[in-house]
Amino acid sequence: MTPFRRWLVMACLCMSGGFIYLMPYMRQVYHIPLQEALGLTSTQFGVMTSVFGAAAMIMYFPGGWLADRFSARKLITFSMVATGVAGIYFASFPSYPVTVGIHALWGVTTILTFWAALIKATRNWGSTRKQGRAFGILEGGRGVAELGASTALLAVFAMLGSGRLALSWVIIVYSALDILIGIMAWFTLEEPARESTQSVEYNIGPRQVLSVLKMPAVWLVSIVILAGYSSYWGTFYYAPYATDVLLMSVVVGGAIGVGRMWLRPVAPLAAGFLADRFGISRAVAWCFVIVIVSNCLFAATPSTPNLFAAVVANMAVATLVAFALRGIFYALLQEGGVPLALTGTAAGVVSVLGYTPDFFMPLVGGVLLDELPVETGYRLLFGFIAVLGVCGLLAAAALHRRTNAVDTKTAANVSSL
Repeated sequence: MTPFRRWLVMACLCMSGGFIYLMPYMRQVYHIPLQEALGLTSTQFGVMTSVFGAAAMIMYFPGGWLADRFSARKLITFSMVATGVAGIYFASFPSYPVTVGIHALWGVTTILTFWAALIKATRNWGSTRKQGRAFGILEGGRGVAELGASTALLAVFAMLGSGRLALSWVIIVYSALDILIGIMAWFTLEEPARESTQSVEYNIGPRQVLSVLKMPAVWLVSIVILAGYSSYWGTFYYAPYATDVLLMSVVVGGAIGVGRMWLRPVAPLAAGFLADRFGISRAVAWCFVIVIVSNCLFAATPSTPNLFAAVVANMAVATLVAFALRGIFYALLQEGGVPLALTGTAAGVVSVLGYTPDFFMPLVGGVLLDELPVETGYRLLFGFIAVLGVCGLLAAAALHRRTNAVDTKTAANVSSL
């Protein structure tokens, strides 16, 4: 593969990974406008998103198996086109049951046929010693794609009056982008050679799955992803927090939601290069230290408009670390010794547990904000994220100890020869 073709493949992976989740996670920018357009309570809104999370959780494991059986070209193309078609109908703001059904369908098209294929394609793209930067480039590139689309469409949303019709047009454009990138993936990504399709990578059976389930590193990586992804979910609440607690306008809240995306391209790319240099598990552990401190500050700081600047600064720090974690935690598969041929299956296993925040975080947030005074609800939500950060820190430390033990044993064996 020529250098140009190689980077074209990465560009396609970045754009597909950046665009496909814009609609399932629209609440991070259009939380209040979307809730009002659909006519939902906070609990219904949380249930809607949790249905997507539950569907995703169910689909992660078989999606890993699919990624080891079928080419990324076929899986990614189908996923992008199907997600876009469903989005066009979602733009009509259908009834609550239909809306829930669309989110369940998105759980299939963005996870079962997409996520593990994206992870495996990225690991194949990077070399053994450059996994951190490969996944960092992917996450940073996804951030650039998401940022460009979201910033432009937020401006359109504001110009069209920030209402129901404006939001409908935003969703239609999101859908068109998905379909176009799906077509691009078909012509950019390559089918594996025929002999490769007959290798172990495409003949994953019960023995291979069982071997993945027996790997301690797989379960530790699962805990890391769960805690790191929960901190990312916490950033979804910054826009409504600014509106509900700091009394800012809906447009300012949306600007905060888009503003956090400006940090996404930088954080994972820097984290990827640093992780390759100093150790992936060590970098992850330090990220969790910052997650814990930052969310404890959210839980303890008085929420008043006078502290807007300080709160936004803390949001920036927490967002940088959340994106840094997203950029490098899959690189732990290499450090944990997971074979390349089993990448899809391992990614499916760790994602089942690791992405459960898609299921429980919207419910936790919805119930806390509906049942408690709004400021108390946000305090408890951020405190909960800090506790999960402690779990992630302990898992990262355990991975680091295991890696050091393996390296020490290998060095001892070499010196004895």
